[in-house]
Amino acid sequence: MAALEFHVLEPLSQEQRFLSALRTGDWPASERAWRIDEVDLTPAELIELFETQLMSRHLDLHARRLQARGEAFYTIGSAGHEGNAAIARAFRHTDPAFLHYRDAAFLLQRSRSVPGQTPLWDLLLSFAASAEDPISGGRHKVLGSKALHVPPQTSTIASHLPKAMGASYGIGLWRRLGGGGEWPADSVVICSFGDASFNHSTAQGALNAAGWAAYQGIPMPLVMVCEDNGIGISTPTPKGWIEASMRARPGFHYLSCDGLDLLDTWHAAREAERIARRHRQPVFLHMRCVRLFGHAGSDAQQAYLAPARIKADEARDPLLVSAGLLQRHGVLDTDAIGALYHSVAERVAYVAEEAIRRPKLETAEQVMTSIVPPIRASRARSWQGEVDATPAPMAKLLNQALIRLMARYPHLVMAGEDIGRKGGVYGVTQRLQAQFGPHRVIDTLLDEQSILGLGIGLGQNGLVPILEIQFLAYLHNAEDQLRGEAATLSFFSNGQYTNPMVVRIAGLGYQKGFGGHFHNDNAIAVLRDIPGLLVACPSNAADAVGLLQEAVRLAEEEQRVVVVLEPIALYHARDLHEEGDQQWCFADPGPEHRLPMGEPGQWGEGRQLAILTYGNGVYLSRQAAARLEAEGVEARIVDLRWLTGIDHDEVYRRVEGCEQILVVDECRRSGSPSEELVTALVERGVAGERLHRLTAEDSFIPLGRAATVTLPSVAAIVEQGLRLASPSMKRNEAAVKTADKVSAGSNEA
Repeated sequence: MAALEFHVLEPLSQEQRFLSALRTGDWPASERAWRIDEVDLTPAELIELFETQLMSRHLDLHARRLQARGEAFYTIGSAGHEGNAAIARAFRHTDPAFLHYRDAAFLLQRSRSVPGQTPLWDLLLSFAASAEDPISGGRHKVLGSKALHVPPQTSTIASHLPKAMGASYGIGLWRRLGGGGEWPADSVVICSFGDASFNHSTAQGALNAAGWAAYQGIPMPLVMVCEDNGIGISTPTPKGWIEASMRARPGFHYLSCDGLDLLDTWHAAREAERIARRHRQPVFLHMRCVRLFGHAGSDAQQAYLAPARIKADEARDPLLVSAGLLQRHGVLDTDAIGALYHSVAERVAYVAEEAIRRPKLETAEQVMTSIVPPIRASRARSWQGEVDATPAPMAKLLNQALIRLMARYPHLVMAGEDIGRKGGVYGVTQRLQAQFGPHRVIDTLLDEQSILGLGIGLGQNGLVPILEIQFLAYLHNAEDQLRGEAATLSFFSNGQYTNPMVVRIAGLGYQKGFGGHFHNDNAIAVLRDIPGLLVACPSNAADAVGLLQEAVRLAEEEQRVVVVLEPIALYHARDLHEEGDQQWCFADPGPEHRLPMGEPGQWGEGRQLAILTYGNGVYLSRQAAARLEAEGVEARIVDLRWLTGIDHDEVYRRVEGCEQILVVDECRRSGSPSEELVTALVERGVAGERLHRLTAEDSFIPLGRAATVTLPSVAAIVEQGLRLASPSMKRNEAAVKTADKVSAGSNEA
């Protein structure tokens, strides 16, 4: 049998099993025999939950039928997990829910709490990738709804857990700030995921961070729902592993339920809700369930599961268990159960035929329109204090700017390792915690995934976080929080959800006395290729203020995710050409100074050589320019300032009239900004023989005296500059000699 035929027939066989049970009345029994009145659920409410389960199941069945026709594009379904409908019913619709991709029943059930919802229509538009899909606009099949407080998730590896932890922390933080935020102050955050994803380092980091905070008495109203179906695609989860891992985990309350039994799941979910809401503590709700139909429509589970295992799983279908509950409790008889089953199937089929005819995304412009979020009004206060205009290095001016920003934006929150009492590794955040308190300047645990997740969750809840990553090398274990979560939220929610944030990262090379790969890292390609992410890199103290203040404005008003890459070697640099000259100290430009995205800076007006650079490259090029000038070479230095969103037209205008152009790039030759810069200039008509690169080698940075040998140097810039300017200088010399001869001849005449 062909693979596609099997994938279509496999769920249909499960449908036949349900219809067979209707004829025979052979329903499986629940593990625990709850009575409806024991769990405070009415017969009508139980019927409602069962109908929700049926809607979820028929969506799964019909998605596969549509896929076989080429009309649907997503078949990772919820079959076997439909018990999460009872979890949805146990919480308020205003409780933010970060959902597992198998939680269609949760979304369907929650939609019953808000008038005017059309969940079947919405989900079928999503299956069909229609541009009218109300959550993602046809960009992906995601479970999400602004009206239902369900931010969309695309995660399959639990990368949404850190931001759920952050959102939970933010609810408590808003209470300490005096109120506000996207969600009510007594909300509980729900986050669901699978047993396989539980083992991912991202999930473990989020669980650890939540427990770490709760262990110290920090409010963390969070319910983590692990939907344990016992297998991750083809790899079994060891029996008892989830319970053994979580039952005694510090900071958490552990609860479990039979996810096949609506009554048991409802009972456990209500208890989880009560603990989290009343005590503001995290709960781990372990829901045992089953996976039916394989992992997705493309997954033939008979290739790795024995027929007996598949048959046993099919017999544990939660729909069979729910139908048995309804019949045994005298709520519905077999005929009524069958009628409900068929009516839901007909409704889904009818709506699907309408949904597949709706418009699809057709152009790149349509796809990309939601990468940049919509603009919001600023909440900044005016600055009433004075500005210390004493020239100072970058670390000092950044500290002054942060103090101003925290005063002007009462909803601004800082978080990172050692930024509070210590004031940061390089002193940039000194005195901030003493002035604004530990709830606004947060010393976090040592986990970059959790730091970024905290920021994402805070941003979704109406705060503007400034996060600090101690070293660029430390970002790489957590970069998916930026790539897969922060930068995608607006894209996959059609601009309805945003997580504005500023991430300050100390990085790049040239440190003195403290080196090595982990503290000198010049790999930034991962930041530059994330759609919508902005990256700024200052070269001096005044620009650092302007870029940071613009970054906060971009986060506050334009809801952007902005990284400010701060050159460690320039934090405390004071002198430029000789010791004591103080030429790399700058006056604070004040609270209104901002450097707009893409706007470069410039030093000098020389036309023989244009040096295009950023960060440490500007500092080195300024030193080199002085030596070149002594050799008769006139140069100008163009400082990019922004490493994404570069205004290439403006860069072209700045270098257009120069004879030679040298890109000095302290990042590696492969994957560095220089590649983009040269390409953009060639596209604008600059001849290749005028373009040159001086970059770092494709190497990690070593420790000790060799720490800078793979990087551009002042000597290398001077050598390259003299070589490039030599033909021009010879032409000038020849022109001078010719002019002298003409002048001499004229005098003789």
